[in-house]
Amino acid sequence: MSISMNEARQRSLEFSKKWESEEREHAEAKSFWDDFFNIFGITRKRVASFEEPVKKLGNKQGFIDLFWKGVMVVEHKSRGENLDKAYSQALDYFSGLTEEELPRYVVVSDFHNFRFYDLVNSTSTEFKLTQLYNKLHLFGFMLGFTETVIQEENPADIKAAILMGKLHDMMIENGYSGHKLEVLLVRLLFCFFADDTAIWNKGHFTYYLENKTRQDGSDLGLHLSAVFEVLNTPEDKRLKNLDEDLQMFRYVNGGLFSESLPFPSFNAEMRELLLRCSYFNWSNISPAVFGSLFQSVMNKDVRQNLGAHYTSEKNILKSIKPLFLDDLYEEFEKVRGNTQQLELLLQKINNIKILDPACGCGNFLIVAYRELRLLEIKIHKQIFNLQRRIQLYSIDMGGIDVDSMYGIEVEEWPARIAEVALWLVDHQMNMKLSEEFGEYYVRLPLKKSPNIIFGNALELAWEEIIDPEKLTYIVGNPPFISKQNRTAQQNHDMSLVAGTIRGYGKLDYVTAWYLKAANYIQDTNIKVAFVSTNSITQGEQVEPLWGYMLSKGIKIHFAHRTFKWNNDAKGNASVYCVIIGFSLIKPKKCILYDYETPKSEPVEQIASNINPYLIEFKDLLIKSSRKHIQGSKIPAIAFGNMPNDDSNFLFTNDEKNHFVKIEPSAEKFMKPIYSALQFIQGEKRWCLWLTDITPRELNSMSKVKERVENVRKKREQSTRAATRELAEKPYLFGEIRQPATDYILIPRHSSENRKYIPMGVISKEHIVSDSCLAVHSEDLFYFGVLTSEMNMAWIRQICGRIKSDYRYSNTIGYNTFPFPIDADEKLKNQVRFAAQEVLDIRNKYLDQSLADLYNPLFMPIDLLRAHKKLDKAVDKCYKTRKDLNSDLKRLNLLFELYSEITGR
Repeated sequence: MSISMNEARQRSLEFSKKWESEEREHAEAKSFWDDFFNIFGITRKRVASFEEPVKKLGNKQGFIDLFWKGVMVVEHKSRGENLDKAYSQALDYFSGLTEEELPRYVVVSDFHNFRFYDLVNSTSTEFKLTQLYNKLHLFGFMLGFTETVIQEENPADIKAAILMGKLHDMMIENGYSGHKLEVLLVRLLFCFFADDTAIWNKGHFTYYLENKTRQDGSDLGLHLSAVFEVLNTPEDKRLKNLDEDLQMFRYVNGGLFSESLPFPSFNAEMRELLLRCSYFNWSNISPAVFGSLFQSVMNKDVRQNLGAHYTSEKNILKSIKPLFLDDLYEEFEKVRGNTQQLELLLQKINNIKILDPACGCGNFLIVAYRELRLLEIKIHKQIFNLQRRIQLYSIDMGGIDVDSMYGIEVEEWPARIAEVALWLVDHQMNMKLSEEFGEYYVRLPLKKSPNIIFGNALELAWEEIIDPEKLTYIVGNPPFISKQNRTAQQNHDMSLVAGTIRGYGKLDYVTAWYLKAANYIQDTNIKVAFVSTNSITQGEQVEPLWGYMLSKGIKIHFAHRTFKWNNDAKGNASVYCVIIGFSLIKPKKCILYDYETPKSEPVEQIASNINPYLIEFKDLLIKSSRKHIQGSKIPAIAFGNMPNDDSNFLFTNDEKNHFVKIEPSAEKFMKPIYSALQFIQGEKRWCLWLTDITPRELNSMSKVKERVENVRKKREQSTRAATRELAEKPYLFGEIRQPATDYILIPRHSSENRKYIPMGVISKEHIVSDSCLAVHSEDLFYFGVLTSEMNMAWIRQICGRIKSDYRYSNTIGYNTFPFPIDADEKLKNQVRFAAQEVLDIRNKYLDQSLADLYNPLFMPIDLLRAHKKLDKAVDKCYKTRKDLNSDLKRLNLLFELYSEITGR
């Protein structure tokens, strides 16, 4: 059983006194280290061995003085010997150890001097035997104390999950699968963690496996079942003659070990793998990260890329800090000198209840709970500093517990992981509390359980899970699934939640959680924060989603504008996300987190209001329009020409030359055609443009006539009536919208990596395809405005995206964009001159494509300068004294103009 830090300090003083005169390495070293382990209430032989044989480099035989697998190596010398040499000798043993046996700590000593090395943190500490009582914090891991470190990825988490994945696969191959395997693995996770965090005697589960089970693994399943049964039985209800080593396991309760499982069958290889898992120092594993990794062991393909399958703590904190944590810390700073107010703050924390309605393995709940417990500990320390006393029993009776956490998860397996992970992080925090105050504090048996519900959050009534009057916060990361990729079940879910909303079919799946939350929090003070794809603040989704949300009284309190949600795992697809915090309460202040690029760190700014586009402006929705909001003053825009030809009218340069060679008369009907891809990549394409062909000419060209016949047949076979009608004119493109004058070409889709969408002023003799838009004007003023940062800011925010790429829309992007048409002619001419300079510089690089020229890493400096000059010329046309040096400032101005023009 673990002891308190205070008792350990007293024992360390007695230890130092006893061994102050010893000098000989071999005579008393074993007794010395047995006594050392006893300081921490650990029986050394249960966790560590003396003279452990190991092969060093060069296949030389060595013997480790003291070896605790996966935790610590000790090299002991006689008094006065060189400790540098002892440390080098300890490191020499590492080459003969397996990955999971490698220790985190190395300790060298000569009885009177100690050196303590932490290999993870790359730190070393040297002290005398007489100073040991004051250095016990270094050995906190022996009391079950663990560090709370926020990190994107801990290699130990991944290695441990991979081992568990191998064990999982072997169990399945042996016929042990499904629900019973899931329960078994979750129980083993708890036991491994308990072994290293002093829930019972340090390392006792590993000791039991090593010493009580046969090497061939034949009785391992039986012994595991016995351990599980004991963990589910109160000490006073156990058999009187129960094996002593079983009796040492503590009563856990909580329902984790209550279900009866069939005995799993093991062999020697599986037993060895289970032991390798137990050798990891599980106290260093993050429950927030490991839960998702652990879930992924269920899928071999997923396991190849484990690092991609968790939500980083850094990103979780982006949600929970502005949602509640920052306010709580601010309150703590205000009342830190007042014991009574501090106790009221503790009570406030105790009353907090949090729901994650798409909890997965519980990452958000785990981090939120951990941060609340850490703040609790800070408050208790402050009260202690004011009163010089602490009463742990009052913490037990009044502190926040895991039953304050609520979650809904559609799959049972991650739901169970979430439940166990919350118990584990609770124990970590109990050990942190014990470490701070020197008294051992643990919540065993488990009296309270997390409220993790297995079910479909969009079908369940959240009110039946927790009364809205009792809930404080909702937070989470609902599924990122686009409208195109929804399953039949997900379409059904959307109809349940959003069926009454006009245009709900345009919405991504994640919006269902927004809508359901908005209904759930009515007449309450509940605050909500969801991570979502940025598509819900752009394009056609904004009006149906946020029109409903605003009608329900929702106010946005804080928001992270678009940032990249990913990690460094190979093959991990990036997702562009936003975080939106909202409630029915009018916020005292709004906080907007902006990013210079999606990969940058956020910059915080206070806003008077945050609207659905996540800019500082009143709640205004941009409505798509078939005509430009400024009327006929602005040139019309239209899609390009749609061939609908099954590729019969389209040719590469080589194909065109070959075709004309065998059908020379067709050359006069060959015209260059631009698709978005060919325009940007600089590829030359051609098309048969037969708008002016006569019947005699068509009949005289057999190869052309053959292609026209192919088009007719293909259109006639279509299931669409409109396409079948086009078969009556098989010699023409399906839809013809070729401008009568030179025009501005805009690719509808373009890479998000480019600062500017490459556009062009194109001759009317060049056919434009329907993958592009054509502005029916050759005026360089409009070209200059459209290719400027001003228009790019609008498009990035107002238009939707294809994945993360820009999608230029005529109805919601171009037709809603406020042009500075009232600028005087002098300013407009400055735009025209700057736009011409951009085109002239492009012509200097005719051997390079627009994709090359607009590569953000290699954009020619003269082209970049020309664009900057153009940006400034366009900004001047907007007649504002504001410094337009960011997307947010430009958008704020454009929203003002849009509001003035439309009267909305």
